[in-house]
Parts: sequence; structure tokens; C-alpha cells
Amino acid sequence: MKKTFACILVVLSCSYVSAQINNAARAKEIVGKMTLEQKAELVVGNGFRMPGMKPQGPTIGQTQDKVPGAAGTTHAFPSLNIPSMVLSDGPAGVRISPYRNGDSTRSYFATAWPVATLLASSWDTTLVKKMGVAFGSEIHDYGIDVILGPALNIQRNPLNGRNFEYFSEDPYVAGNMTAALVNGIQSNHVGTSIKHFVANNQETNRNTVNTIVSERALREIYLKGFEIAVKKSQPWTVMSSYNLVNGTYTSQEYDLLTTILRKEWGFKGMVMTDWFGGKDPVAQMKAGNDLLMPGTPAQTKEIVDAVKDGKLDENVLDRNAERVLELVFKSPAYHHYKYSDKPDLKRNAEISRTVADDGMILLKNNNKALPLSKGTHNVALFGINGYELIAGGTGSGSVNKAYSVALDQGLSNAGYKVNADLKNVYTNYINDENAKNPKQTMMEQFMHPRPPMGEYVADKDLINKTASNTDVAIISIGRNAGEGRDRKLEDDYNLSDTEQALIKNVTDIYHAQNKKVIVVLNIGGVIEVASWRDQPDAILLAWQPGLEGGNAITDLLSGKVNPSGKLAVTFPVKYEDVPSAKSFPGKEFPEKATPGMFGRPSIPAEVTYDEGIYVGYRYYNTFNVKPAYAFGYGLSYTNFSYSNLKLSSPVFNGKINATVTIKNTGSAAGKDVVELYLSAPSKEMKKPSEELKGFAKTNLLKPGQSQTITFTITPKDLSSFDTKSASWIAEAGKYTVKIGASSTDIKQKADFQLKKDLMVEKDENVLKPQVVIPDFTK
Repeated sequence: MKKTFACILVVLSCSYVSAQINNAARAKEIVGKMTLEQKAELVVGNGFRMPGMKPQGPTIGQTQDKVPGAAGTTHAFPSLNIPSMVLSDGPAGVRISPYRNGDSTRSYFATAWPVATLLASSWDTTLVKKMGVAFGSEIHDYGIDVILGPALNIQRNPLNGRNFEYFSEDPYVAGNMTAALVNGIQSNHVGTSIKHFVANNQETNRNTVNTIVSERALREIYLKGFEIAVKKSQPWTVMSSYNLVNGTYTSQEYDLLTTILRKEWGFKGMVMTDWFGGKDPVAQMKAGNDLLMPGTPAQTKEIVDAVKDGKLDENVLDRNAERVLELVFKSPAYHHYKYSDKPDLKRNAEISRTVADDGMILLKNNNKALPLSKGTHNVALFGINGYELIAGGTGSGSVNKAYSVALDQGLSNAGYKVNADLKNVYTNYINDENAKNPKQTMMEQFMHPRPPMGEYVADKDLINKTASNTDVAIISIGRNAGEGRDRKLEDDYNLSDTEQALIKNVTDIYHAQNKKVIVVLNIGGVIEVASWRDQPDAILLAWQPGLEGGNAITDLLSGKVNPSGKLAVTFPVKYEDVPSAKSFPGKEFPEKATPGMFGRPSIPAEVTYDEGIYVGYRYYNTFNVKPAYAFGYGLSYTNFSYSNLKLSSPVFNGKINATVTIKNTGSAAGKDVVELYLSAPSKEMKKPSEELKGFAKTNLLKPGQSQTITFTITPKDLSSFDTKSASWIAEAGKYTVKIGASSTDIKQKADFQLKKDLMVEKDENVLKPQVVIPDFTK
């Protein structure tokens, strides 16, 4: 059997390599037949027009020909048998127009999957890959060739408006989650575009901001997740980001797109710009940014003129054109796939619910307030969010879905009776507010977003009346954000005065009647919790859980599902504790402003990542700053013990295996997340107190059942990036393996020795900052 399996792997590997070689040879042959003008058109997209909007700027073509509402298309060359490819948003589901040509009898809705932050909170790469397979089938069924995601930028600061699209503050989590999702999606023979490469960690001045960051922080924090994803999944494409890094636009930086991505990491695919990213098409071609999206006639002309004037070697253009064609040859469009436009949305909704179940996090559960007791029937649901689910974020990460299940509906579906009088109060308020503010299109929302609906002021009389008729109170708090703008502290990161009063008044009144209060957080990013968390009996972090959110939240509240999610991002006690709080989002230079896109000024800006490698838990743990909820934290309805940590050797020699046994010592079946952290000697290089180097989710363990988890520690896991030598060095000395239930709740430890310094990898000395960034101190 082993021999047969090995033979199959060899055949598959040879087939893959053969296909790559054949595609490369075919691409070279066709590019050799193309005119200069055709080659320039091939590497420039087919233009841009959103549904119902006039073309913006001197663009050509439009995106409505094949899949209305898709983000863009490439040029077709029928005489050469080269079709146009469709590229579509986005990271949390296919974003296309739900109706076409005014025909409301036929819909094209898509599944709104749980957002990336929730996926990461599952710590379950197997489940994320399964979701990716379903996601990819939907992409395939809708005639899309490349989905513009996943996004894996680091959650450097909680005010980033697009954090919901990103997995974690930790690159190991982000990279592995991305690889799992990419492998699932691409198993359907459609492409992904992992983004935004690199250091795109804010929306404020995203097109103009110069990110000033040390080489070490780049390598260890901001590039690391992309490196993991590229090596473990080979995405078909990578999307360069809008920003500059150390003085150069990423889409124009050869050392980023070629030296690091291709030469050091072995990336085999194609690189595209973000939409209208960068400034200089010729510099982008030279850097190895193969495709400019969405494409303008001016870009095509500049490339043609540069070749004619000797400013661009035609061989460089040929190389980029060949990479575009290699992508075309893999695409469903090239293989004339007859897509159905009828994905299995019912099946996908069920998968979405399962994933949401797996990634929600129980933050607090005093006196077993959850799961709801068997005698709980009448529920008071406070908060407008309880009646309007936030399934996902806004902008390119939004999804046109057929429905979403709000929490009140989810509770009703599970047999709970939601207090009707209270529901009427909230739904009347919501309807009145919506009537005053009609729904905006995506572009209207991007250009002139309205402030979110204010929380309804529930007075004490209403709360008292409701408390006498109900068994338990649930307060649902919602937050949304997205592309184009970062969040703010007032009434966003911090709760509003109305929300604070709601939590206090409801808990005071319900507790006076010996009744429990649960808070549900339907949010896309971190918020302040320390000022109010002591009041309710339980807190469930639901994130933005996709279209089945209300049902999934109820699964956990009722005990149908035991919570098993854990935080992949830290919740600080206060915003000022965030290591980047003083530098985010940087400084502007308004005196240098120029006209920008859509009539908005383009303001040069810069931000210095002065915290260096001390992002998230690396900062809080190393500098002893106590968080509200630590990275890796999450509760369960059962308990687990950790025992019998063993290392395969006391001395490191190539690799070490670590095994640990997890046992369910409680009374309910459940899953646990096992986290492996490593503490390394700090002789020549300062290091975080510990760094995540492995994680695993257990099976569903019955009470009394155990599972042994094995981790493998490699030389790269031991190493840090030494800027002077541009190499990854593992310093000699004692290393401590820490097995934890969170980054601050370490259950088992074991040491091993590295006898002498080890140079693990030699890289190029590139992407240096133009200024000195002092070592970070608290």
C-alpha cells in the first residue's frame, strides 16, 4: 500500500511539473507571435466600471460582459485562442451582482462565509480547507477564474478598518490559515490572489502611505505569513498592495516581487496590482508585477512607448506576458468550462454555519450562565444588533447574499420565545431609522459613508417590565467597518454611552431578580471590554459569522455546540496599551496633496512601525502588559488537562518532535486548541519572551477521552532574522517548549539545547529603511 501511494504521489508530482513546463513553453510560443501592442494589452486589464456607475477615469472595456459585478477582466485575443478571465472579490465570499439586466426573477446570490478573523479563531486548518473547497466550487459555478483573496495582512492595530478580512496578529496563524483556504479553493481548478503584499495595515491614506519598517520586522512579522502561504499552497496569484515600503511602491519594488517572492520563496504564479495601485507602469513591469488591474489605455500606451524608446527591455515585457498566459492556460475560461450559475447554496450555508460554530469564542462564563438552562424559554433580546445581524464587513469584502439569520430568528428557530413586546420596540426603531437613511450602494458607502445606526435608548421602565416576563437577558452589540476608512475610538472601539448604560441597567435589574445576563459581540475587530466585562454573567464573541450567524450563535448559547474558538488577536485593557497606538495611522503631508481617485485628494503620508517585531502578544508578554483577554484564550463548557509533554531529544539536531496528551476532564464533549510556544535565547538578538510555533485542534473528545498531539520543531522555528548578515540565525543555548491553553496560560514546559549557533538560511540584504528605526522599548 505504501509503495502504491508513493507511486501515485510521484505520478501526480511529475504531472504537475510537466503541466507547468508545457504551459511555460506554450506561453513563450504564443508571446513570440504577438505584436508589441498585443503584449502590452495582455499585461493591462480590460478596464473598470461598477454596476450602475459611469466609468472612472480613462478606462477601457468594462466588467459586465461575462459576470456582472465582478471586479475586473483581462483582455481576450480570439485569433490566438486566448479568452478573457474574470477576477472577482472577495475574501469572505463571491461578490457579484445579485440580479442581471433588470431581471428580478433570476438571482445570483452568493454565500457570505464567516470572516477571516473568525476562521483564525477556529485554529482548525482542516475545517478551513473544507470551507475553501465549498467556496471554490461556488467560484467555479459562477464562471469566475480568480477570486481576489484571501487577505492575510497582520492585525497591527485594532483600528484598521479591514481587520475583519485579516486572520490574526500572528504570521504563523495567518500563513497557515491562508494556505488551508487556498488549497481548498484551488482544488476546484480556480485561482486565488493572496493579498495585500505587503505591510498594508491601515486604510487611512492607503494609496500614498510610506510604511517605514525594519528589515527584521518585515521578515519576521509582515512577510512571514505570505512566505508560509506561498510555500504551502502556491496560490495562482499574489496581489501587490497600494502602499510604499521604505520609499518604493510595493508594485514597483523588484526586490519584493522578484528577489524575495520568486527567488527566495520559489513562487511560481503571477503578480497583479491592487485596483489602480502604483504610479509607474514601466517600473511595475520591471519589478515583476505582471498584470496591472483594472487597466487603463494610458498604461498600455506607456508600456508600448517605453519599449519603443528603449526604456523597457521587451524581454521583460515578454516575461510578464508569459506569466499572464500561464495563468490563462490554467483557468476555467481557457478550458471552456460550462459554468452552471447554480451553486449549491443550501449546502454551503450549512458549511458556513459549521465553521461559524467552530470559531466563536466564549470569553466569560460565570456560574455556568451558559449554556442556557433547560428551563430557559422566554428570552429578552436587547440591542439593535440582535435583530439585524452583521454577517461580514463592508467594501470589497462584502457579499450579496440571499438572506442572513439575525439572532432573534436563530433563537426562535431553536425553540426559544423572544419577548415580542421588546422585539416590536426594537424593530419599529430600526425601521424608522432605515427609512430616514436608505441603503447605500457600495460606491456611495465608500465615498460618503453614513454613521452607523445609534443604539436604541432602552429606559429602566422598559427593562423592568421585560425582566418580569423573561427568564434571561441577551444583549447583542454590533460593530462594522471596511474598505476605505479606519475605525475610530469614540463610539466604535469604545462602547457608546448608550451601550454602556444598556449593559449596566439590564444587568442591575436582571441580577436583582436573580436572572442571568449574556452579552453577544457581533463585531469585526477588537473593541474595549475591560470597563464593562465584570457586569454580565457571560460574554460570547461571535465575530462576523456569515449568513447563518443567528443560528450559529444560538448553537453555542443553547449548548448544541460546545465553544472551541480561541483568540488569534489580543484584546488589550485599553487602546493606549496597543504598541502601535502612538504611531497609527502615521502623519500626513497635506501641503503635497494632489488630485486623487473619485475626486478625493491624494495626500502623501508615512507611518513608522517603531514597535518592530513586538506586535500583539509578542509585546504584551515580553513587556508584562496585562491584556483584557490574551492571545490564544477561550473558554469551553468542559475542562481539559495537559500532561506528559515529551521531546524526542534533549539536544536539537535537525528537528525535534514534541508530544503532549490532552484529556477532557469535564462532563461535556468538546474540542480544545493546543498551542506550542517557543522561548529562545537572546544573546546577540533581542527576542520576544515566546513565539507561537505550532497549534492543533483536537478531535471532539468525550468526557474522559484523551488525544496525543505531535508537533515538529524545525531549524527555521528556532531562528530569527539577523539584519547584519541578512540570514536566519538560531542562537546556541537553551530553548523552552511551552504548551499552552493561551499565550499566558502555559500548562507544560520542556527544554532542549542547541549546542552551537546555526545559520538556517541566507537571504538577500534588501528592502532597507531609509532612516534609522531605534530599538523598541516600552
